Amino acid sequence: MIRVLVVDDEALIRTGFTHILNAADGIETVGAVAGGEALRAVQDLRPDIVLLDIRMPDVDGLTVLADIRRLADPPVVAMLTTFDTDEFVAGALRSGAAGFVLKDTDPEHLAYLVRTLAEGGVALSSKVTRTVVDGYLDAGSQAPAVSAVARLTDRERDVLVLVAQGLSNTEIGARVHLSTSTVKDHVSAILAKLEVGGRVQAALLADRAGLLVPRDGEGA
Repeated sequence: MIRVLVVDDEALIRTGFTHILNAADGIETVGAVAGGEALRAVQDLRPDIVLLDIRMPDVDGLTVLADIRRLADPPVVAMLTTFDTDEFVAGALRSGAAGFVLKDTDPEHLAYLVRTLAEGGVALSSKVTRTVVDGYLDAGSQAPAVSAVARLTDRERDVLVLVAQGLSNTEIGARVHLSTSTVKDHVSAILAKLEVGGRVQAALLADRAGLLVPRDGEGA
């Protein structure tokens, strides 16, 4: 059972997400709280996944994210937002957010994203614009990203591409015929070599480095 904590300042959002997730197989909402209660709820309820509003009136979502990430064994945190061009998205990426979930996400897709996060995958909405991505990567030249990716072995580059496509560790293992534990080892090595804090940042670097663009003659 995947244990989820919903953190949002709007009671309607908390209630809606709770009903949607509790109706999904294998997912349980263990709490739904406002921002000021988030850190204590994480410590008391020990969720696997936290869906955290990026903008809240009582406390800054990025501050809550940083506090959660400092815990000894932090849960996976994905940010909730209504804005695909939210100026806080880049800051959340740098602080270790595992993804972004728009509040108008289709109910069936919401459960899929939670399962993806629980399996180590990336939840990055296609509506997160190029402007936001470029802002995180400091825009401009792709040379630093290419240089970073050059540190990887061929196998690690293959795994990175699949991470960037949003696949979980289990799905990656099935694709490249490796055990899930071996995939985890590869992902850890990739994050260390790229000097990033999470899979989302690694995925964005892969995109900037051109790894997601089909080579000539491919993808036809």
